[in-house]
Parts: sequence; C-alpha cells; structure tokens
Amino acid sequence: MYEFSTLGWVRHVVFHPFEGFEDLRWKKQGSLKVALILVVMLFIAMVANNRMVGFAFNTNTVKVFNVVPLIVQSVVYFATWVIGNWCICTLLDGEGTLKKICVYSAYALVPYIICSYIAVFISNFIITEEAIWFHAFTYLGMGWSIILMISAMKAVHQYSIPKTLVSIVLTLVAMLLILFLAILLLSLFQQVYVFVYTIYTEIAYRIRG
Repeated sequence: MYEFSTLGWVRHVVFHPFEGFEDLRWKKQGSLKVALILVVMLFIAMVANNRMVGFAFNTNTVKVFNVVPLIVQSVVYFATWVIGNWCICTLLDGEGTLKKICVYSAYALVPYIICSYIAVFISNFIITEEAIWFHAFTYLGMGWSIILMISAMKAVHQYSIPKTLVSIVLTLVAMLLILFLAILLLSLFQQVYVFVYTIYTEIAYRIRG
C-alpha cells in the first residue's frame, strides 16, 4: 500500500481517480485543514473568474463587485453539498462521516480549481479565435472533478456505482431543499426584524413627542 505526505495524497487521488480514494480510505488519510484550504482556493478561483478573466472572455457586465454571490457559489454550495450528502447517505446506510465527506469532496475539486486558474491566466494572452483553449481547460476541470467526485462518494460510503449515482442525485435534491429552507428562514428573520424595528421606531417617536 502507498505511503504519501499530506499533499502527496491529494496528488494521488487526483491522478488515480478509481483507486486513489479507496487507498485514502484504507489508510485513513485525508486532512481537514487541507480540505478547508481547498475550499478557500475555490472561492478565490471564483473571484478570479469574475474579475480577472481576459476582456475578450469576460461576460460579467456588473461594474460593482459583490463578493456575496461568489461566497454562495463556493463556500455555501460546498457546505450544503456536504450536509446534504451526509443526510441522504445516513438514510442509505452510507459509511461516510461529515469530516470524510468534506475532505473527499474537497480533494475531488482540485482539478476544477487548478484548471480555473489556468483558464483565467491564459484568457489574458489569447484572442477570441483561440477561445477553444479557454473553454478546454474549463470543461476539462469540470469533467475531471465530476469523475473524482463520483469516485470519492463511492469510496467514502462504500457504494456500488449505481447507488453512488442515485445518492448524488438525491444529494442535489437535498441541496435545493436546504437552500430553499435557508432562504425562507432568512426572509422570516428579515420580516421579524422589520416588524420589531417599526414598533421600536413608533414607540421612540411617541416618547419624544
């Protein structure tokens, strides 16, 4: 069985998608610290893709930079994926814990993160007619990470391929439900805040009057 450093395990699972995660599970490896760093790198990649893409490929027409949507698209979506997958796979007798799902999922995102940085970099040096290179790295990263994510979920829960695919689909549904409930809860809190603030303002006005 292989022996690697912390970063060596990341490289191993990326370049050996079908056995890397099984080795990772068997050796009980995987660093939560590295996983969190990768999530931060995912967020930075989102920012770079929003602000630093070459002019010919930048379709972002919003002039005022807003970091909130990028946090949602990276950190919030990732956290929702981890929680949703844990909830679904608990019902489907999966063996993965929250920590393992977080670590394995973050490792699976490495190709997407790296290819995003490469795509942003080369977009500043190529012309529109060479857009195939920009899109090639983008889709390569996405495809590679999808394969890794399927392999990661299969290994962490010890599922068959069909059951893994079913659990991923159900996880996506769970993510939608979680996000919907979160938006509903935030809306409720906002309405309560407005109600309380209105009462406070009215009372303060009458006291001063």
